[in-house]
Amino acid sequence: MEELEKLKKERDEYLDGWKRAKADFSNYKKDELKRVENILKLSNEQLIRDLLPVLDSFDLALESLGEDKKVERGVYLIRSQMEDVLKKYGLERIPVKAQDPFDPSVHEAVASVESNQELGTIVEEVERGYRLGDKVIRAARVKVAK
Repeated sequence: MEELEKLKKERDEYLDGWKRAKADFSNYKKDELKRVENILKLSNEQLIRDLLPVLDSFDLALESLGEDKKVERGVYLIRSQMEDVLKKYGLERIPVKAQDPFDPSVHEAVASVESNQELGTIVEEVERGYRLGDKVIRAARVKVAK
């Protein structure tokens, strides 16, 4: 009888150990998956950062185009396609509107200008800002009312 109790206790210890090992392995797989996802996000981040000036150049080209509607439509189409590809990888534009309050977590003040708007509100967006997922990769550059 004593031997049977000893074996049951030993069995329960082995079973508990196996259950803990199984749970640890399951947690390890989840953590490893998150780590791999973060690595992929970070590797895409540098590429996307390098492409942001290209988007800015397309915006400048669209602003400076003259009467040739075919060229304007072509440049707009290329810019739109590029933006769609970047959105697919998680890029989002930081929305900025005049009279929004200045938020240093997503805005960068490049100038303070005299305005009849409330102090500390955005007067104008100078350069678009973007985030990749929850991370701001380029703050929106704005002029702020003083």
